[in-house]
Amino acid sequence: SFLEKTKDNRLHPLWHTLASTGMRRGEALGLRWSDVDLDGPHPSLMVRQALVAAGYQVAFSEPKTKRGRRTIWLDSETVDSLSAWREAQERERDDAGDLWTETGLVFTREDGTAWHPDRISKLFEEAVTASGLPRIRLHDLRHTHATIALGASIHPKVVSDRLGHSTVSFTLDVYSHCIPALAQDAADKIAALVANAD
Repeated sequence: SFLEKTKDNRLHPLWHTLASTGMRRGEALGLRWSDVDLDGPHPSLMVRQALVAAGYQVAFSEPKTKRGRRTIWLDSETVDSLSAWREAQERERDDAGDLWTETGLVFTREDGTAWHPDRISKLFEEAVTASGLPRIRLHDLRHTHATIALGASIHPKVVSDRLGHSTVSFTLDVYSHCIPALAQDAADKIAALVANAD
């Protein structure tokens, strides 16, 4: 509902990417076009750096964990969203002319400069309020991604890899509320297989 209600928001491609990939805020804000493949047979993006706040300044850092450096495969809707955003950003570059700052980042301000992570969280809160939906935090898009994935019986290792967690056990510990549903689904599937074993 939130993504539908914010589809005309300039930052909708960012909200969509966060929800569909489970990336951390800083990872998405540090994403470069050189790390994105939208045109190959298996569209993907590579998490190689994160944008972090150092007071009022921003700086780039390594991903949060060793497994934070990862490739995330993209669905067709996310590819379409990012492709449209790439074209929109190119128009902004043309409009800005000499005022454009080339950073190579995917998600930038109107002049090409990097966003401050705290400002993005504030703009997200404003978008949620304007949507009229119950309040959620920006980080909740990551939690929602993981919960939906595990609830859909996607293998925990795959979910853990997408999130860049240090271990699969960490993923399962954090999202333990999904385990009963996963266990019930497994029980039902095993029972069906046993019943049809003859």
